[in-house]
Amino acid sequence: MNLRTALRLQPHAVVAFVGGGGKTSLMFRLAAEIVAGGGRVITTTTTRIFANQIGLAPHHIALADPGQLPAAFAAQLAGHAHVLVTGPVDEAAGKAFGVAPQMVAELLRTGVDAVLVEADGSRMRPLKAPAEHEPVIPACSTHVVAVVGADVFGKLLVEDSVHRADRAAVLANASLGQPVTHEMAAAILAHPLGGRKGVPASAHWTAFINKVESAEQLLAARALAERLLEAYGLPAVLGSARQIDPVCERVEPVAVVILAAGASSRMAALGVPKPLLAWGKGSLLTRAADAALRIGSTQTYVVVGNLSGPVQQVLGTRKIQLVPNERWQAGLSTSVAAALRALKSGTGAAIFLPVDLPHVGTELLAALIALHRSSGAMVVAPRVDGRRANPVLFDRALFPELLEQRGDVGGRAVADKYAAQTEWVDWSADILQDIDTPEDYGALRPAP
Repeated sequence: MNLRTALRLQPHAVVAFVGGGGKTSLMFRLAAEIVAGGGRVITTTTTRIFANQIGLAPHHIALADPGQLPAAFAAQLAGHAHVLVTGPVDEAAGKAFGVAPQMVAELLRTGVDAVLVEADGSRMRPLKAPAEHEPVIPACSTHVVAVVGADVFGKLLVEDSVHRADRAAVLANASLGQPVTHEMAAAILAHPLGGRKGVPASAHWTAFINKVESAEQLLAARALAERLLEAYGLPAVLGSARQIDPVCERVEPVAVVILAAGASSRMAALGVPKPLLAWGKGSLLTRAADAALRIGSTQTYVVVGNLSGPVQQVLGTRKIQLVPNERWQAGLSTSVAAALRALKSGTGAAIFLPVDLPHVGTELLAALIALHRSSGAMVVAPRVDGRRANPVLFDRALFPELLEQRGDVGGRAVADKYAAQTEWVDWSADILQDIDTPEDYGALRPAP
């Protein structure tokens, strides 16, 4: 997966890189991707950049006044797809000064597709805690990427490994000299005075766990990503700026939405609403809910129509959010829309699980999430003998289109539209069995 996909960059993005572990390399890798896609990009810094790093850019403009663009600036940009813009260069120190943070909005207005900003320094350490004056994140930033190197694990919490180790120890509630663990790194990254310091309210924050170049580092990076997700609800991207495909996984909150608001008119003869039909030691609804909850890192929602009271009683103390759909009679699309509006901000994808699929379990749900993590696909779906099946996972980039659907269609039309951008999980045919009639229920219900 490339960085543009992993970060879901839209036109006119401003991406600020903070932390340690290879910010500059990551910034230039993203710039190269934008140029390869036919775009134009400005890279810059609001702090300092080393002279040897300046050489990584194909073209460099040093402003005499870092707080003002010269009249000839547009002409200087002409003909260059990627330009590094800094303040004056201090040849003796081997560094270039940064631009004023308010200048970044002006750089964006020059017509480039993105501005990428190195917003603090780390003295080449893989992990850092910011000082009082750091980071210098432009207010117009759309994304903030907090970088940490996977090579920090196994090292000690001392200044040689962690920039401003004393501050980092306070943020992580740890002692200097301790081995750096994924719990400590997560606490530093997630802390509002650590990796999330100074992030504009409208910016999307993510951690980038860099230098993942071995099986051991991948395991450590996954442990950090899972800790960020489960303890703090925060997303992370795993990879290496030095690889051809720099992203190996994107770990972020995923919602499992159980659709249980239908009329179930064909089941009326049984005298019990479909979601509450007995199944094993519980009901169809609790079976689906428990399958989702066993994944651990997901957010689980149940969309209900006129059954809120009974459903709440059946679910008991399970950590599930009920989503009322007062328009349930207008079709499945209204349940999808109700769920999307209830999702927490930052949710990366949603799986829509009909309550009447008794053979869809935790294993399939986890497989859909794992494939989305590694591919970044718009749609991930199970496939049986070449046929798409339910449940289907939709990336959050498709949420606006799902909200536009009308009638009893769910997400089928959107999934059809993005068939070429779908990744598939091949599965056994039992997941095709659903319960639409009393006869289906009698035939599929397991023996007591």
